[in-house]
Amino acid sequence: MSGQVRHHSVSDQEDTAPAEKRPRVDVSEASLTPASTRATSSIGQGQKKQHARKEKKRKKHAMPEPCSTEDVLWHDVVSLLGSETVDQKIAQGVEWESPFDFREELEVTVSALSSNGDALAIGPDPRNSWVIVAPFALPGERIRVRVYRSSRLHSFADLLEVVSPNLELRDNSRVGCKYFGKCSGCQYQMLSYESQLDIKRNVVIKAYQNFSGLTESSIPTVLPTIGSPLQYNYRTKITPHFEAAPKRARQTESTDASTSKPDWLKIGFNEIGKRTVMDIEECPIATPVLNEAFGRIRKDIIKNIWSYKKGVSLLLRDSIEENPATEKAMSNDTDSPSQEEERHICITNPKAIVREKVGEKYFEFPGHSFFQNNNSILVPLTDYVRDAIFPTSLEHSPDHQHPTHLVDAYCGSGLFSIMLCSYFQTVAGIELSADSIKFATHNAHLNDIPEGRCTFRAGDAANIFSVVSEFPREKTALIIDPPRKGCDENFIDQLVAFRCKTVVYVSCNVHTQARDVGMILDKMGKSADEEKARYVVESLRGFDLFPQTAHVESVAVLRLI
Repeated sequence: MSGQVRHHSVSDQEDTAPAEKRPRVDVSEASLTPASTRATSSIGQGQKKQHARKEKKRKKHAMPEPCSTEDVLWHDVVSLLGSETVDQKIAQGVEWESPFDFREELEVTVSALSSNGDALAIGPDPRNSWVIVAPFALPGERIRVRVYRSSRLHSFADLLEVVSPNLELRDNSRVGCKYFGKCSGCQYQMLSYESQLDIKRNVVIKAYQNFSGLTESSIPTVLPTIGSPLQYNYRTKITPHFEAAPKRARQTESTDASTSKPDWLKIGFNEIGKRTVMDIEECPIATPVLNEAFGRIRKDIIKNIWSYKKGVSLLLRDSIEENPATEKAMSNDTDSPSQEEERHICITNPKAIVREKVGEKYFEFPGHSFFQNNNSILVPLTDYVRDAIFPTSLEHSPDHQHPTHLVDAYCGSGLFSIMLCSYFQTVAGIELSADSIKFATHNAHLNDIPEGRCTFRAGDAANIFSVVSEFPREKTALIIDPPRKGCDENFIDQLVAFRCKTVVYVSCNVHTQARDVGMILDKMGKSADEEKARYVVESLRGFDLFPQTAHVESVAVLRLI
C-alpha cells in the first residue's frame, strides 16, 4: 500500500534492534534523580548539568568534516530538498528533528543517487521536507524501507523491497555475486556497465559544482569516464576479517572436537549499514588467485578458531611469483615472458614483498604499502596522463615548449615516474616516506632505468619543491597523486609558487580534488604575478578503478597560460 507506515514503540526498539542500529536515547539526569534530592540541588549544580547537556548535544550534532562522506551526502540532501527548504528548517531549529520513528517502515520513490552510491528519496507528504537514504535502489523505483538512524534532514534506512523496479536501469541477471544486496562492498552490480560509467561521470560533475568554488565557466565539460578492461576479478587486494569466539561460546563449545564451522563465526566483509561481519566464501571482484587462497585460509581459520584471542583483519594481495622467467623480462637482450610464464601467488604477510607488472615494468613493494588495486586499468591511466602532458593539440603552437622534466609528488613506489620516465630527460619522484623512496629507487633499478634519469628524493613538507629547484619550470610537468584527504594548503602554496607548466592531479577522492583545484586557481588569481600567468582547468575525467562500486578516480589537467 502506497504511503503505509508501521510504528514501533521504544521498548520494541531496545529489545529487537541490533546494537549498532539502536537509537541514542537521551535520558536527563533529572529523570534519574529522586525528587527530594533534586529539590535540594544547588543552582550551581543545575547550571553545570545544563551546560553538560548542551555540550553533549553540540558534540552529537557536530558538522561533518569538509569533503568527508557525510559532507558529500549533505550536499546531495540539500540539492534534493532545495536550499529554500533547508534554510527554513535550519532557521526553525528543527533540522535534527526527524519526522520518522526508529524502525518505522514506509514506501518512497527514489529521486536520485547520492555520490556515495545510495538512493535518495523525499519522504511522503506531509513529511516531504526530509530525505530517506537507502542502499541498492535506483532512480524512479518505488521501494519499501525501514528507518534505523537519523541525521540532519535525512534518515538512513534498510531496503526491504523494490516494489516497482526501474526496468530501464535494473537487470538483476547482471548481478555476479550471491552476497550482493547485503555486503557493503558493491553498489551497482544490477546496472549495465555503461550506466555505471555515466553515474560516475555525474559524480565528478557534482564534486566540482559543490566543492571547487569555481564559476561554471571555469569548469570544462567533464569527459566520459574511462572504463576498466576488467569489470570482475580485477581487485588485487582484499582485507576480509573475523571476530574471535565470544565468551559464551568459549565456555560451551571450545571442547567440542568437531571441525565444522561454528554458527557464530563469520569470515568476510561488513554487512551494509552495520558493523557486523558477513560470512563470505568468495568475492567476485577479487582476482581468481585471491579467491582460491581465501578458500584455503577460511578452512585454516575454522580449524584453529579457538586459538584466536581476538579478531583478525586478513591481508590478501595478488603477486607475481619471482622466478627465472620473470627475471628475463628485465634483460635488454630477451623478450618479455608471456603471461603463461608468470605465475601469480597470494601474499598474506604485510611485510612480505609484492610484485606487480604494469605494461612491461615491474614494481615491488611491501604488502602493507599502497599500490593501485586494479592492475588492468593502470596502463590506460598512465598513458592518459602521458598524453595530457604531451597534447597533440599544442604541438604546433608557437609558444609551446616540449616538457623535458617531470616531478612526481606523492610518488609512492614510483608508478608514474617509472612508467613515464622514457618521455623525459629527467624525472624526480618526491616522497616524505623513507620506505617509499627506498622501494621506488629499487624499482628504478629493477627496470634498468639509466642512472640519474629517474631519482627519488626526500621532500621537506615545509619546502617540498626545494629538492627540484634546478628544474626549468617552463619545461616541467608535475603529477600529484595524494591520499584521500587531498593536499594541505601549505603544499598548494608551494605548488603555486613553483609554477610549472603543466599539473596533472590524479585523485582517489574527487571531492578533495575539486576543493584543491579551486584553491590553486584562487591563489593564482591573488598572487603578485597574476598578470604574467595563471592556471586553467584544461580537462576533467573519471577513471573506473573499482567497477560495480560507487568509487571513481579522477584526473584533472591544469595548464599555465
